[in-house]
Amino acid sequence: MRALTEDEVRGAFVNTTPDELRIIALPHDFVLADWDHLDFLAWRDPRTRGRGYIVTEHQGVPTGVVLRAAEGQSRARSAMCNLCHTMQPGDQVSLFTARRAGDAGEHGDTIGTYICADMSCHETVRLAAPLAPSEIRASVDRKIDGTKRRTEEFVARVLDTAEVSR
Repeated sequence: MRALTEDEVRGAFVNTTPDELRIIALPHDFVLADWDHLDFLAWRDPRTRGRGYIVTEHQGVPTGVVLRAAEGQSRARSAMCNLCHTMQPGDQVSLFTARRAGDAGEHGDTIGTYICADMSCHETVRLAAPLAPSEIRASVDRKIDGTKRRTEEFVARVLDTAEVSR
């Protein structure tokens, strides 16, 4: 991902109002981001409970979405993140929803998916996890590429109805 300034990150969000945009808190280590090794930027808001953000490139343009984490915790023993495809204990995966861009979002239309609760998918796919007895280790590059692709697809789904008016 190419290096972005704070203004570029704030300008990338497609499903937020100007008032919401004003209160977005960038990650505390934003100035230290190693952009050469980031496939996308994802973080939980340090000031607003339950809010998260993803910024990725969509058709070559930085595009961001504001996410809301579901209240409560899962009763599942384990769950899989739909971005990084990593199995986690159930309380480490949350349902996140994003208001759709454009008119659909203004009318309350949302899209949801399960994501690592700490939004650390970018780092998680780079870890060498122990294998279950019948599990086959996928190459790290394939896992990274898959996570990047699924993140971009999720952002594209948020934009889906807005593409016509964009």
